[in-house]
Amino acid sequence: MSEPRVQMLWAPRAWVGGRWREHVLLEVGSDGHWQAVTPDTPAPPHAEVLGAPVLPGLVDAHSHAFQRAFAGLAERRDSAHDDFWSWRDRMYGVALRITPAQLRAVAAHLYAELLAGGYTQVCEFHYLHHAEDGRAYDDPATMAWALADAAHDAGIGLTLLPTLYERAGFDAPGLRDDQRRFRTTVDEVMALQRAVRAAGRPLLACGAALHSLRAVRPESLRALADRSDGPLHIHVAEQLAEVRDSLAATGARPIEWLLRHAGMDARWQLVHATHSVPSEVDGVAGCGAGVVLCPGTEANLGDGVPDLPGWLTTGVPLSLGSDSQVTRSWPEELRWLDYAQRLTRRERNVAAAPGRQPATAARLFDRMVEGGGAAMGARRWGLQPGARADLLVVNAADAALTGLPASHLLDGLVFAAPARPFARVLVAGRWATPDGPAIAARHAAAMQALWGDAG
Repeated sequence: MSEPRVQMLWAPRAWVGGRWREHVLLEVGSDGHWQAVTPDTPAPPHAEVLGAPVLPGLVDAHSHAFQRAFAGLAERRDSAHDDFWSWRDRMYGVALRITPAQLRAVAAHLYAELLAGGYTQVCEFHYLHHAEDGRAYDDPATMAWALADAAHDAGIGLTLLPTLYERAGFDAPGLRDDQRRFRTTVDEVMALQRAVRAAGRPLLACGAALHSLRAVRPESLRALADRSDGPLHIHVAEQLAEVRDSLAATGARPIEWLLRHAGMDARWQLVHATHSVPSEVDGVAGCGAGVVLCPGTEANLGDGVPDLPGWLTTGVPLSLGSDSQVTRSWPEELRWLDYAQRLTRRERNVAAAPGRQPATAARLFDRMVEGGGAAMGARRWGLQPGARADLLVVNAADAALTGLPASHLLDGLVFAAPARPFARVLVAGRWATPDGPAIAARHAAAMQALWGDAG
């Protein structure tokens, strides 16, 4: 939900072109995009004056909305071994039970949380297609519409990524029974893409995804890449076991195989890419593909730590994803991203570039603004003419930010851990105003139906 579109905003400070600019006038066109962004301009009498600094909204480039219903429910250990694969098997419990109505309720709650956490667009890696028994719904896009309706309820932009999922592993003939809701073909993914685009809903776009190298046949991967336009996402090299299986089955590491055989270009987004080697980093940089990092989820699942310095140094487009929804705020994700590097390398401010961009938060934020636009399929993103008119009004009254020097506000947003970092969120020229009580009530009812009084 959102209020009528604003026409003109004026901010005392705004993050424009990778730095803070003063006295910024922001004009919204009739199409909901920035018509002009002009620093060093007095506030006109007809502009809405904002009382705090503003930032561009970020793209959440990797989301599994249904997993919001599982966040916090896998933090107990009942056996000698617990890793990504055991978590995944437990996660299937919600994947096999959630209904379209419950998915809409859970996703709307999540999307409202993401707005509060500074995201104004979410890329939904959507592989939960069929009914609980594995049969197709009368309308194959039923679950897709549940997500689109949820995004509308919250007022966030959505890039839906219907996902190809064919097999349980490199050598498997098909899917396991507990993966029955995920089954798709290239034709079915393309049909979903056409249906979503034909709907013409505001703030709804559509690309496509491949679940992973292990989960699709090579010929299907190439066919979808050839037939689909727009962003194309794939999970890759998230787990060491996946890398070992890929070497055994194909003779190449997952990213290495994609570089050799997939014809990757700037449409491609490699989700996680946690376990890479320098030649792969250079290859991804050379083909123009992007990388989607999900620090909160990668930490929660024990995935490992990516080669952040390598991705930064080579200029690979980077973006953030909330993935399993254990964190739903980009400042927290950026904090996790650099802290993981600090812990493993035993040094501080790993993402900073002394002499060029010494501020860690600024360097990471700028890269995520640029890379997020590519991940969701936008030609332009951020506070610049032609980009969608999205912005975040910083909650300067948050206790973690009061008294900080103005030049260090972005550092404080990421590393001082404000409880409520943003006061208002603008999406396509309208202030996002989700109906919080109604969304929360529907979410609570869905969670009660899914889990009851589970111990």
